[in-house]
Amino acid sequence: MHPRPNSHRLRRGRYSEPERAYLVTAVVHQRRPVFSDWRIGRLLVAEFKRAHDSGQVNSLAWVVMPDHFHWLLQIIDGHLSHVVGATKARCTHSVNKKIGLSGPLWQSGFHDRAIRDDEDVRHFARYVVANPLRAGLVSRIGDYPLWDAAWL
Repeated sequence: MHPRPNSHRLRRGRYSEPERAYLVTAVVHQRRPVFSDWRIGRLLVAEFKRAHDSGQVNSLAWVVMPDHFHWLLQIIDGHLSHVVGATKARCTHSVNKKIGLSGPLWQSGFHDRAIRDDEDVRHFARYVVANPLRAGLVSRIGDYPLWDAAWL
């Protein structure tokens, strides 16, 4: 049996369109709650900021959950797979260095959904930032430390 039975399907048909918004989700290897410690989560946030500040993406909204993230972004320069892959790789390096581990931090691949032109991107942003509420981690989004949205 293939060790990752459906991971190869994540890339099939993936197309990266400049100026298109995407909702990206990536999951921590073995769903370990690495980002329960907000200080570790800030290392991933720094990588979102790096991608934004470099002009590769326009970060519209994001949330770092204990074992995964959601990132609503608009591709400016580059390909979605490269931006997400580089973000995950740099995060892996900084997290492993910080907590003294080695090896994979993320499950291979990621899930993405292209946002169509006729869809309200703010609807997706609300979905992203409300994740901690739906998961029961906080009773008010303002109490959760690892999220942001361009409209705030």
